[in-house]
Amino acid sequence: MNIILLGPPGAGKGTQAHNLVEGHGMRQLSTGDMLRAAVKAGTPVGLKAKAIMDRGELVSDEVVSELIDAELTAMGADVGAIFDGYPRTEAQAHQLDTILARHDRTLDRVIELEVDEEALVDRITGRYTCANCGSGYHDRHKLPAKEGVCDTCGSTEFKRRPDDTEETVRTRMQEYRAKTAPILPIYEERGIVARVDGMAAIGDVTASIEALLA
Repeated sequence: MNIILLGPPGAGKGTQAHNLVEGHGMRQLSTGDMLRAAVKAGTPVGLKAKAIMDRGELVSDEVVSELIDAELTAMGADVGAIFDGYPRTEAQAHQLDTILARHDRTLDRVIELEVDEEALVDRITGRYTCANCGSGYHDRHKLPAKEGVCDTCGSTEFKRRPDDTEETVRTRMQEYRAKTAPILPIYEERGIVARVDGMAAIGDVTASIEALLA
């Protein structure tokens, strides 16, 4: 199957994509990760992207399309794709149609993880991780058993992402609504859009997605 996971940053797309990779052998195509990997590997499209970024410019839709096209070629026709973070605009949605057709693939599902903005702000601004092992915690929902000590490794050093602020979260939500949400009508016309409560427990979200793909 080929699916798109939609939702604002913090909705849990990465976690659910990981579960699909583990459970179904699908490939998560996150454009940000693919871009960094291509630049590091020095592939032709990676070199093209690096030149653009070195000039301080945004990577074009054309380059992103080349990345996805190359990845689909490499992964083979029998592996399902999870598009995470792409498409973000109407233009990219139409480009994805062209790319999939070139590889004799069709888009089976577009799954939007719906979130409550206030709850999402609470979820993101309260999270932090162990600086040593990366175990995740939250100010209100998941504190260490012993205050100031990581449950996993015993470290007393913790860190927060500098962009996990209320202002940043609300800006991302506005950007999502303005740029990404308008692509939904394209897929709604095809009858392939489904919505899942992204604020539910991780296992419940996974179960809802599994039911949609069954």
